[in-house]
Amino acid sequence: MNNNKKDFNDAPPLRRSEENHSHRKQSAHKKRKILSLIGLIIVLVSFYGVGAYAYSLLGAAKQTIGKTYQKTTVKKLRNVSQVLKSKKPVSILLLGTDTGDLGRTDKGRTDTMIVATINPKTKRATLTSIPRDTQVKVTGSSNTYDKINSAYTIGGTSAAISTVQNTLHIPIDFYLLVNMGGLAKLVNAVGGVSIDPLLTFHYSYANVVKGKTVTLNGNQALAYSRMRYTDPEGDYGRQKRQKQVIEAIVSKLLTVSSISNFQKILNTVKDNMQTDLTFNDMMTIETNYKDAAGDIKSYVLQGENATIGGLSYQVATAEEKKKISDKIRAELDLNPSTETFTGEIYNSSSYGSYGSNSTSYGRYSSSTKSYYGY
Repeated sequence: MNNNKKDFNDAPPLRRSEENHSHRKQSAHKKRKILSLIGLIIVLVSFYGVGAYAYSLLGAAKQTIGKTYQKTTVKKLRNVSQVLKSKKPVSILLLGTDTGDLGRTDKGRTDTMIVATINPKTKRATLTSIPRDTQVKVTGSSNTYDKINSAYTIGGTSAAISTVQNTLHIPIDFYLLVNMGGLAKLVNAVGGVSIDPLLTFHYSYANVVKGKTVTLNGNQALAYSRMRYTDPEGDYGRQKRQKQVIEAIVSKLLTVSSISNFQKILNTVKDNMQTDLTFNDMMTIETNYKDAAGDIKSYVLQGENATIGGLSYQVATAEEKKKISDKIRAELDLNPSTETFTGEIYNSSSYGSYGSNSTSYGRYSSSTKSYYGY
């Protein structure tokens, strides 16, 4: 990441005195388009047209995105430049850290993990959620198994990407990491968001009634999206509420009030996001893949509750992993994986037995060789 770049706040302001009425409308339209790009950057679930930019706005957006760029040590399983150039389907791992600022010593955990695919040929996008407690073998960990949300803590984005690839036998072309605490700042930057609560509950700053529309500020929106213990759907319910808040933010980004806070929003993005997507990558995706906004499918890697060593896990069967893998690979125009999928990762010599309500799906194979069949 280049720390020597001039801060975007120093970019020259627009000279509005020289604009006629038509040019003012065009400038507002350009700002709105850049804000739609910010929505794409944050969640990659909203695709709107981006045309020519006013020079200062383009410079500000490009400089901000440049500061979010962070390469990983994971070797790409595909030539991603060629994938984008050829307009082939792409995959992006969306990660949301639970607490704190990006770049801190204590990384936190990625309580939000979503594999996004965008297929320009079928004009369809998919979002596949991986529950935070999913039992996996984490790349780089000496443990027999861990919760998947600990992969980021153990080895950063590289371990998170590699773990998802090895668990589902899919290629991850890019990643996008968002500090969930930054969502609160973004909500405040756009002036709050309106939500129709999915259930009634009181948690931290959030006090909501199911179906009763409420406008939430940053802290309230963050609390609404984080609560899971009193949700009958647990982590699955929380994922639904997180998606609801993110969609509300994207919608608000396109309003006139957000355009007036353009640089404030850019600043929030800069401080709370990391990605290995370059500005040009993002522009290519926006230009060639935007039609996928018309058809977005959501999936979840389903698992059964299990208590192992006193900790709660979600244990997905080998059949479930293969089913999800096949769906993702189909969206990427890839054949099903020939790799063997594993269910329960269990080592009787190191850990106690499951309780009577738990199901054994088989033992973990120590082989770490990955074959993706490209």
